[in-house]
Amino acid sequence: MTPDVTPFFDTATNTVSYVVKDPNGRAACIIDSVLDFDYAAGRTDTKSADTIISHVKQHDLDIQWILETHVHADHLSAAPYLQDALGGKIGIGHNIKLVQDTFGKVFNEGTEFQRDGSQFDQLFEHGDSIMIGQLRVDVLHTPGHTPACLTYVMGDAAFVGDTLFMPDFGTARCDFPGGSAKDLYASIQRILSLPDDTRIFVGHDYKAPGRDEFAWESTVGEQKAKNIHLSQTKAAEDFVEMREARDATLPMPRLIVPSLQVNMRAGHMPEPDQDGDVFLKVPLNKL
Repeated sequence: MTPDVTPFFDTATNTVSYVVKDPNGRAACIIDSVLDFDYAAGRTDTKSADTIISHVKQHDLDIQWILETHVHADHLSAAPYLQDALGGKIGIGHNIKLVQDTFGKVFNEGTEFQRDGSQFDQLFEHGDSIMIGQLRVDVLHTPGHTPACLTYVMGDAAFVGDTLFMPDFGTARCDFPGGSAKDLYASIQRILSLPDDTRIFVGHDYKAPGRDEFAWESTVGEQKAKNIHLSQTKAAEDFVEMREARDATLPMPRLIVPSLQVNMRAGHMPEPDQDGDVFLKVPLNKL
C-alpha cells in the first residue's frame, strides 16, 4: 500500500512534520508536529500547527493518531493543541520512561512529575502495530539518537525521525543523555533491511553543502548507496568512532532546554503556579 504523504516544513527549526493518509479513505495521522516558540520572548504560537489543521479540515481527514518519533530536542511538540482541535491519540515509544527519568532529574522536576509515560495515550513497543483506516502501521524501535526513538513503517513509507537524514547529510547525533552511536548503527541496519524501494521520510533537513533546496524524502536503496556517513565506514566500530568524533564538535540545539521540558510531557507545559503563570527551568551546567 502507498499512503498519501503531505509534508510541512518548519524553517525556524528545520523540522518536517507529516500528515499521512490511508489512500482508501479519510483516516490519517500526524507525525512530529511543531509548536512555534520565540525563545527570546518566551512566547508560543500555533501558526505551524494551524496550517496542518487547515489542511486536515480542507481535505475532510479523520485524524486517528498524533505520533512522535521521539522526544525532540530542537522543537516543541504541538500534539495537545492538535488533539484538542482534531482528536486522535498521542503515541510515542515505551522507552519514554527512560527519557523522563533522565530529564526529570536534570530539570529537578520532583515527585509530582510522573515518569511512567502516562502523559501519552499510547506507548509503543518494538513489533507493535496499529491501523489507520486500512493502512497498517508497524512500529520499529530504532534507538541511538535517544533511547526512545521509533520508526513508523506504513506500506511503502518509513518515517525515521532523526535516525537518518538525507543521504548527503548523513545520520543523527548520539551525544544526548541516553544516546548511543552503537545503538544507532544497529537501528540504521534495521531500517535498511526494509525493501530498497521503501520511501524514507526524515525528521529534519539542513541543506547539505552543494544542495540549494530542502529535501526530506529518499529511499532505502538511496540510503544504502549514498549516505555519506555509511559510505565512509565499513563496520560498526568505524561508524561509532566517526559518529562520536563528530558529535564532540556539535553545539547543543538552540531550543533543547524548553523542548525537553515540554516534549517529555507529551507537548504539555509544566503546571502553572498559583497565579496561572507557566515557567520553564534553565539547569546550569547540566547538559
